[in-house]
Amino acid sequence: MKRSWLVVQRCEAAQELLPHLAGIEIDEVVGGESGVLLAAGVRGQRAECPGCTASSTRVHSRYRRRIADAPTAGRSTQIWLRVRRFFCENTACEKKTFVEQVAGLTRRWARCTDSLRRMLTAVGLALAGRAGARLTAVLGMPVSRHSLLRLVRGLPDPPVSPVSPVTVLGVDDYAVKRGHHYGTVLVDCQTGKAIDLLLGRDADPLAEWLQAHPKPVVICRDRATAYAEGAATGAPEAQQVADRFHLWQNLATAVERTVIGHKRCLEEPAVPAAETSRSPATEPTGAMADRRKANHALVHDLVAQGASFRQIAEHLGWSQRTVARYAHAKAWQELMVGQKPRPSLLDPFIPYLRERIDQGCLRATRLHREVTTQGFTGGYGIVRAFVEQHRMKPDLERVRRPASVREVTGWICRHPDNLVEHDSQRLQAILERCPELNTAAELVRSFADMLTHLHGHRLGTWIASAQASAPSPIARFATSLTNDLAAVTAGLSQPHNSGPVEGNVNRIKMIKRQMYGRARFDLLRKRVLLAR
Repeated sequence: MKRSWLVVQRCEAAQELLPHLAGIEIDEVVGGESGVLLAAGVRGQRAECPGCTASSTRVHSRYRRRIADAPTAGRSTQIWLRVRRFFCENTACEKKTFVEQVAGLTRRWARCTDSLRRMLTAVGLALAGRAGARLTAVLGMPVSRHSLLRLVRGLPDPPVSPVSPVTVLGVDDYAVKRGHHYGTVLVDCQTGKAIDLLLGRDADPLAEWLQAHPKPVVICRDRATAYAEGAATGAPEAQQVADRFHLWQNLATAVERTVIGHKRCLEEPAVPAAETSRSPATEPTGAMADRRKANHALVHDLVAQGASFRQIAEHLGWSQRTVARYAHAKAWQELMVGQKPRPSLLDPFIPYLRERIDQGCLRATRLHREVTTQGFTGGYGIVRAFVEQHRMKPDLERVRRPASVREVTGWICRHPDNLVEHDSQRLQAILERCPELNTAAELVRSFADMLTHLHGHRLGTWIASAQASAPSPIARFATSLTNDLAAVTAGLSQPHNSGPVEGNVNRIKMIKRQMYGRARFDLLRKRVLLAR
């Protein structure tokens, strides 16, 4: 053994620290940085046959088992256990020999103790294969990802207790493979726990499950026809409740289709450009005054076309702070307060440069050469900056784009108090331009009030009003409610909802992603039902 290891003979203190080792006698403890090794033997002189439970003292042979135990102080622990094989003294027993087992420590064919098995199983349920294997290696109980998955698959299924049947059952579908295969998750809405997973999202699996288990009082579901038929077949006495979230989602879809049909009404009317402020009688002069005047007019023209400060800044290559100073000034003379005009080397040549620019020459290199021959001693950058002020700027007429279909749909389906003032004003302008969208918005707010305050008794009046005056998508939505009127009325009258079901669907998605979408149904079902 390595010198860095510590050897302790007949360590009885280890048995006090590890009570699950009470059935064995520790002979030696070897510890080091790589782990802890316990050499031990089984206490007692006799063993019980697992076949006939007869006791035996006749030893057939001896050998040593190597068993992994729970980590000690973060280090992996191995037990080298001397075990005996006994003769079964019952001649009528089919087993001629058997190996002694230590209760709570060993089992047939097992290479780890029961305590380590429980720890690994908990890690497998929480993290599955790869992530669980990485964690167990850090915690001092290294194991392969396949072993973790085998431990999870070996767990018994939790039965649905007939003593306490589910009162409010939530039903929804989840994707086994999106677009190809789907399943059904059943949730106890009062506890928020998933109680079973079914293959398929048809009526038959749900009906068979309901017939085989105690009937719930309330079944909370979406508006899928298959679940309605399955619930009616399997539990005809249960009250079906349509989930309010799905009702609102269906209404939002109808609103979006309505907005698409009236997309022309979303276009903003042309905004006239603001008039440029007149200059006072005495105006500052000089190159700086000319630049401030031109820049002030340019910024106010772009703002009048609907461009934001950020768009103007990106367009002109300025900072937003500079754009804001020009936009907030009513007259360009305000920008000259406290400014002293400074002479420039380019001032004597400005008339010539403006003449050449009016002729169409906007190449700064050529103009720099021309004024240099005339005696200009400044650098190229001064001429280029002057020319840049006179280049043609792209027109931002289309900066003020119309609101998108998604934006208007969100504005209509959102509570008016939750809209910012700018969005509220734009929505109001759109509704004034389009009577159909105005009618749709009024119906949406009426439905939202009915849904929020659980006024299901007003549903019939709302359906009649929508069928009479609403745009066709919302009218079709109102007509579809009559096909499931009892469940929809109950959904708008009772506090039950599918919130716990949607939460479990998201949890199933997380578990599927954690296993890279390759888990079979049996493993997925174990992790969903047993992991808490």
